[in-house]
Amino acid sequence: MNDEALNMSIRKFLKMVGVQSQREIETAVQGAIAAGTLKGGESLPARMTLTIEGVALSVSFDGKISLE
Repeated sequence: MNDEALNMSIRKFLKMVGVQSQREIETAVQGAIAAGTLKGGESLPARMTLTIEGVALSVSFDGKISLE
């Protein structure tokens, strides 16, 4: 195994996930505000689950997204 290649591959994956996740969250929040489901000052519970097949990894991260 090449540790440097693994590290770079992980970083590339996490960057892609971070950028795309942010876009999806922003779109969903803006849509909910436009639909009247959210007012815009809420704090929303959030969970991200990371699953990697082949190494039996499944881990969840809990947090909160504040709109103000």
